Amino acid sequence: MTSIIPARTAPSRVRPLPRPSGPGSAARTVPAPLAPRARLLPSLAAVYRAQLSRARVARIPLLFVATFQSVGIMVLMRGVVDGGAEARAVVAGSSVLVVAFVALNLLAQYFGQLRAGGGLDHYATLPVPPAAVVLGAAGAYASFTVPGTVFTAITGSVLFQLPMTHLWILVAVIPLSGAALAGLGAALGLLAPRPELATLLGQLGMSAALLLGVLPADRLPGPVGWARDLLPSTYGVEALARSFDARPDWGMIGFFLAICAVVGVLSLAVATWAYRRAAVR
Repeated sequence: MTSIIPARTAPSRVRPLPRPSGPGSAARTVPAPLAPRARLLPSLAAVYRAQLSRARVARIPLLFVATFQSVGIMVLMRGVVDGGAEARAVVAGSSVLVVAFVALNLLAQYFGQLRAGGGLDHYATLPVPPAAVVLGAAGAYASFTVPGTVFTAITGSVLFQLPMTHLWILVAVIPLSGAALAGLGAALGLLAPRPELATLLGQLGMSAALLLGVLPADRLPGPVGWARDLLPSTYGVEALARSFDARPDWGMIGFFLAICAVVGVLSLAVATWAYRRAAVR
């Protein structure tokens, strides 16, 4: 007789089917972890080395032109200026003019061409902070002016018979003036809508450094003197000019260098903001 009660069977282990992972499924996906963002100092060092090697190849003829231009200005002024405060202003302004030619003029052209040619897109895809790109390029261009500035200062000191005892002040004048002028040049190049306009603005800035930096401040009319106070290189020129005195006023020299440092920080901050604005467009 067959029983109508079903026999008790052993439970079987059935592996659950995997849940579908299509776009309409509710499967939970875990995103892959991203690589950590590059830190500022290593990124800054990498950009600085790359820009310095590039400038060393492409900018040597232009550095020669900047140095030759500054020395030529001092030779021309030698027939007009005998000595005193005028001679100190001519030598200091001509020396800082080398920094203005490279750090302001050439950097404005470089960032203007970089923006117009789509080069900013390359930097925008790299995991580097925007400040590293601006500071690296500015530092490279400012460092590139060291030989020409030192040569111009020594030549002017010999030409106008000025003491060279305190020329070590160039160790502070070159980086601080270079930072202020490079930040201004980068901002002009990044904010200009066209590369031609960036070149024009860089040329105008260098001309202002030439006219307002070489001439003594007491020989300039009032409105022009106010424009001289707004120029970032003015305070580096004043610090270098006062170092030629027999007894330099180091308090005033430090004051001018401090102003130059503050202006440099502000101009580099504006250049960083301009880079972020141009990179997202």
